[in-house]
Amino acid sequence: MNFKDIIIKKREKEELSQEELAFFVEGFAKGEIPDYQASAWAMAVLLNGMSARETTDLTLAIAKTGDTLDLSDVVDIAIDKHSSGGVGDKTTLVVLPLVAACGLPVGKMSGRGLGFSGGTLDKMEAIPGFNVNLSTAEFKKQLKEHGMVLAGQSANLAPADGKLYALRDVTGTVPSIPLIASSIMSKKIAAGAQAIVLDVKLGLGAFMHNVEEARELAERMVAIGELAGRKTIALLSDMNQPLGNAVGNTLEVLEAIEALHGRGPADFMEHCLHVSAQMLLLGKKAEDEATARKMAEEVLADGRAFIKFRELVIAQGGDVSYVDDASKFSKAKLIETVNAPVSGNLAQIHARVVGETAVELGAGRAQKEDAVDHAVGIIIHHKVGDSVKKGEPLFTIHANDSALLAQAKEAILKAHTFSDKAVAPLPLFYD
Repeated sequence: MNFKDIIIKKREKEELSQEELAFFVEGFAKGEIPDYQASAWAMAVLLNGMSARETTDLTLAIAKTGDTLDLSDVVDIAIDKHSSGGVGDKTTLVVLPLVAACGLPVGKMSGRGLGFSGGTLDKMEAIPGFNVNLSTAEFKKQLKEHGMVLAGQSANLAPADGKLYALRDVTGTVPSIPLIASSIMSKKIAAGAQAIVLDVKLGLGAFMHNVEEARELAERMVAIGELAGRKTIALLSDMNQPLGNAVGNTLEVLEAIEALHGRGPADFMEHCLHVSAQMLLLGKKAEDEATARKMAEEVLADGRAFIKFRELVIAQGGDVSYVDDASKFSKAKLIETVNAPVSGNLAQIHARVVGETAVELGAGRAQKEDAVDHAVGIIIHHKVGDSVKKGEPLFTIHANDSALLAQAKEAILKAHTFSDKAVAPLPLFYD
């Protein structure tokens, strides 16, 4: 097989066969296909697209380049959720114990934050001692014994994806929906989940900017999941403004703990309950959405979800006393609340600006090797559509550097836009 012919075939908008896609992925992973040819192929895919069958064959070929987990020997069904990334998205910290408390095992592999989007692993590591680096044997043992696990991805999980993503990053081919879909789903399939709920974000603080883009990505990923024999559903959710109030690792853990006590921000609580209900429905724990929702509400109300979160922390070596006594968490040296400069209705809280500012404070990383300051971050006190009076608290900055605090205040103030007219609240979900 000649890879030049495969490039030409895709250039001419023809479908590639399963054998041709497997030949490319295997050859590229082994270094037998050079970057310049792989770049030409990626650009042809960006410009001409791929069918659902092609994308699925590509996804499965990428998944097969590394380890694949088989969880069927430890649980009857393991469910996973994936968020396409956003600002203030600490959903996993609440949803995982909530769903597990309902008796549905959740085997979750998460990532670290890069750019404006926060990482679940960074948030959990704000709890001293919490270990995200589990071996395959440890992952499966914990899933069997506790019905939940939250760990980092194995270094050998779909390794061809990492290599291909690095190439796409420097060749202008990141926005290809078939390549985004195969990147996400190859890791989900390799991680062994039999059922997957995809939370596809859209808006100012997401990689998909509008409903049309998000729907196309969601439909492609659901098609891959179904063709690969996985039960899959996708939700389209808003990321024009931060989810909840807290942005920053420790701040988000604290908000998640509050939510597990039933005291979280209204939008965040609703988001978690809706995602949990969809997971319970997909995992056959409930016959309809209303029943699934009631199950989730009950384990939240009676404290079982919080007990399950404590169990997760203990199982992975975390100091659970921090979960029981939030005052033990390290605080930023500088904490300053900024008041609203005018009265009006909030028309926008630019999620990406908030996320990028949190990174500049030290809550995230611009480069993979950057260290993370768990204590810093931002609390946003209002939502789009709220009526705010001049002098009322607008946001609070947690910082460890006075110059960065000053910059953050200016940036977050500009991220808030006011209107004299009434503004409708943003929807939590679009579909």
